[in-house]
Amino acid sequence: MQNRKSYYITTPIYYPSDNLHIGHAYTTVAADCMARFKRMQGYDVFYLTGTDEHGQKIEKVALEKGKQPLEYVEEIVGNIRNLWDTLLITNNDFIRTTEKRHEEVVQKLFQKVYDQGDIFISQYEGWYCTPCETFFTQRQLEDGKCPDCGREVELLKEESYFFNMGKYANRLLEHIENHPEFVQPQSRRNEVINFIKMGLEDLCVSRTTFRWGVPVPFNQKHVVYVWFDALINYLSAIGYGSDEEKFNRYWPADVHLMAKDIIRFHAIIWPTMLMALNIPLPKKVFAHGWIMLEGGKMSKSKGNVIDPRILIKKYGVDAVRYYLIKELSFGQDGIYSEEMLVNRINSDLANDLGNLISRSAAMIIRYFNGQIPAANDSQTVDLELQSLAKQVYQEATAKLENLDFSAYLITVMKLVSRANKYIDETEPWLLAKEESKKSRLATVMYNLAESIRIILTMLAPAMPTLPERANRQIEVFDNPGQIKWEEAGDWGLVKAGAAVKKGEILFPRIDLKTLEEDNTVNENKVDTDNKTTKEKEETKEPEYISIEDFARVDLQVAEVIACEKMEKADKLLVLRVRLGDEERTVVSGIAKHYQPEELVGKKVVLVANLKPTKLRGTLSQGMILAASDPDDKDIEVLTLDRIASGNRVK
Repeated sequence: MQNRKSYYITTPIYYPSDNLHIGHAYTTVAADCMARFKRMQGYDVFYLTGTDEHGQKIEKVALEKGKQPLEYVEEIVGNIRNLWDTLLITNNDFIRTTEKRHEEVVQKLFQKVYDQGDIFISQYEGWYCTPCETFFTQRQLEDGKCPDCGREVELLKEESYFFNMGKYANRLLEHIENHPEFVQPQSRRNEVINFIKMGLEDLCVSRTTFRWGVPVPFNQKHVVYVWFDALINYLSAIGYGSDEEKFNRYWPADVHLMAKDIIRFHAIIWPTMLMALNIPLPKKVFAHGWIMLEGGKMSKSKGNVIDPRILIKKYGVDAVRYYLIKELSFGQDGIYSEEMLVNRINSDLANDLGNLISRSAAMIIRYFNGQIPAANDSQTVDLELQSLAKQVYQEATAKLENLDFSAYLITVMKLVSRANKYIDETEPWLLAKEESKKSRLATVMYNLAESIRIILTMLAPAMPTLPERANRQIEVFDNPGQIKWEEAGDWGLVKAGAAVKKGEILFPRIDLKTLEEDNTVNENKVDTDNKTTKEKEETKEPEYISIEDFARVDLQVAEVIACEKMEKADKLLVLRVRLGDEERTVVSGIAKHYQPEELVGKKVVLVANLKPTKLRGTLSQGMILAASDPDDKDIEVLTLDRIASGNRVK
């Protein structure tokens, strides 16, 4: 292991005053994505998370509930661990500041800095925010309130120990200027530089007004103030002072990952502490934005937090992880809503990725008896696909290395889109009709399988269960649990003859309008052309309608952008169609007459103002027009060529 290059990544240690929300989940999932990526590259990864359990706030809340502080946090810490298990977080350690291994290191380092004269005792008077566990000067307050959380502060005066942080200000500025990657993104780097240039004051590092903390080793009246205690977890977890080999293997940390509200503690207080201790600084401190609700920042005290466990239960862990990583652009804030989550699942995962895999698997099953064929030749369109796959691999690698998680996923989805377009360009259903083109068809099928392998490899850090789930349908991996990142940069690793079989829908579509509805319609009332039995009954005399009656029927041109068979319904296809800027789902009883891939890209005629109805749990928003022979043995969908989608049929 010592011969492998190491990689050390951390999240903040979370404050267990209450259960965590989706904002905390973002940090932890993003760090996990990076840890998985580095393991796939062959690194010896150490991924650390944990809990910061000391401080006045914990003591106060616990006593109000009639509990001791440690008793109070135990249940919450257990819930945090369970949440990380549910999100498939692969942390190597979970550090708690109440552990003996941590407290011993805190006392040792406090003593060391005191002995060299950088910690001294004095009287402190300042404005204190209990929820943030932070002191502020008068000039730092905003409208007399905490500049970070906006809540009330109180003026406190007590005997405290102080760390001479200003002594290291110039040295820290020089380090930041010489190492532009140290604080990222750039906006946070500028914030830190400006804060340092305003002048660093002595830092309060002990308290006497509460007892819940690490005792100062040489003065038991004092406990170590929370930030001097908490930040040291990054050292105590990797064996500082007890396991020299382990510590030297992983330190300095490659990335401290956190939300932007604690950047100053990690990019100013922490580096100056390390300078005083003569310990190398971490390589990078990266502060991402917040996940915001429409009403503002998510906050436990505001009661507007989102529990990620509920979302995982509804939509699956891969989908929730994908949404979290995709939604926050590089260092910026993002907006959360369940509607946005569902739209992302439907658009990216169901329509694009899921449909690519299901279409490809269905065609290999149909045309090659469920075995991936060997490629025989390469035409221009094949080489274009291969070239883009190589480009996407290089770009996705660079984006992840730069912690640009959203851009990494956007880049991978470019290959998903290109592979779907490749199906439309090569038209496998037409190649299958001519025996002379069987060789060409085999190449197309192989290229689709290979594209899927590369896509799944690159999505593995973000969506860890996806490779194995997809591999049950289309075996593009020998062992989906041991894939290497570099394999996404090679073309041609899929083995000809590997099995393909029909499997579960990887990402079922979700209808926003029916999240709270359950107006199930009995499928037995629906015929193959979407007509009820009553509508099919022959009438003895023709019934005429007026031009006004006909004008009420809204016929529109709709482009089929996705199509698949409905599970456990042999007659039904589920189509996703586009009408101009609008997308709809339509269920049609033509599955015995059309393969799904034959309809994708076609422009059909849709009855757009037909009352929506739910068929086998899927809401059908319209009806496509088709013609049939007298016995319904043959059905043909009406299609158009030149008229764009969204136009009316007159």
